[in-house]
Amino acid sequence: MGQKFENRVALVTGAAAGIGRSTALAFAEQGAAVVVADIDTSGTEAVAEEIRAAGGRAIAVRCDVTRDDEVKAMVALALSEYGRLDFAFNNAGIEIEHSKLADGDESEFDKIMDVNVKGVWRCMKHEIPAMLDQGEGAIVNTASIAGLGAAPKMSIYSASKHAVIGLTKSAAVEYAKKGIRVNAVCPAVIDTAMFRRAAETDPRKAEYAAAMHPVGRLGKPEEIAGAVLYLCSPEAGFTTGVALPLDGGATSV
Repeated sequence: MGQKFENRVALVTGAAAGIGRSTALAFAEQGAAVVVADIDTSGTEAVAEEIRAAGGRAIAVRCDVTRDDEVKAMVALALSEYGRLDFAFNNAGIEIEHSKLADGDESEFDKIMDVNVKGVWRCMKHEIPAMLDQGEGAIVNTASIAGLGAAPKMSIYSASKHAVIGLTKSAAVEYAKKGIRVNAVCPAVIDTAMFRRAAETDPRKAEYAAAMHPVGRLGKPEEIAGAVLYLCSPEAGFTTGVALPLDGGATSV
């Protein structure tokens, strides 16, 4: 275990797999105690146990970010268990849309917005007071390159990620003088188990995804985790309100 974040506490939502899992492990490797949160309780416990087995500190908690009481309890658990909250990676999100805008339905719209937008808002609503009490903190929200431009057949998802960036920038300005920094990461297509399952059903998805990145490959969860840790680090102390593309050059084309 490293020492960069020794005596610090990190909270990660959507932490049972993929980018969230990699980020929780990365925080632990740098010495932070980690609150591993997700609706997948077996997944969160597995990640927390992996951290503890390596000599780190971690607790697993079930949290559905569409439920304010569960988000409030998650932050309260971090404070009761570890006494503070230094970093929050609000990563929980869903991607269930595969049709053109006029073919979508209202229930799909509401579900995507409730998780991706209100979920981030709920998390920050409870994380920020904890950070204000200690006079410092860093928050990173997961947006997407879909929040930086268009995403055909994913218009609702794209709108939700534009909204995450709006929340991020507004909170960053509101709390800039209070010692709290708020940034967002905007990944392109990342090689996770979820993506691989989708690619198995349609191999063309993998080919298209690799081709959309000028570097010629998918991103790795560890690469997103590295960016999150940087944004939480002292080296990023002058960085707030940023929506950082992590996209293999895709938004530069």
